[in-house]
Amino acid sequence: MAKHLIANLSDIDPKGSRTVRLGDTEIALFRLTGDEVLAVENHCPHKGGKLSEGMVCGSTVHCPLHDWKIDLKSGKVQEPDDGCVTTYELEIDRVSGSIYLTV
Repeated sequence: MAKHLIANLSDIDPKGSRTVRLGDTEIALFRLTGDEVLAVENHCPHKGGKLSEGMVCGSTVHCPLHDWKIDLKSGKVQEPDDGCVTTYELEIDRVSGSIYLTV
């Protein structure tokens, strides 16, 4: 597994999102309450809506196209819908604020 420096905590507004690209993959980073940061692939499995543009409630993002609800921790779509997005492991250096993604 490899670690990639992808952002700094100060790059993401509190309760906001940011996108980064790693190779051909666009990844959405979400900064939640308490400075927890979660990362998922930036497209809904339904119609490809950009999850980074969705509304976040707790640790769930609502797809901006059709309101599918996706758990940012597991990547699973909530019932009655079905599907999953890839989640990514992150590590935050609390001293520097650097955010590393592990692949």
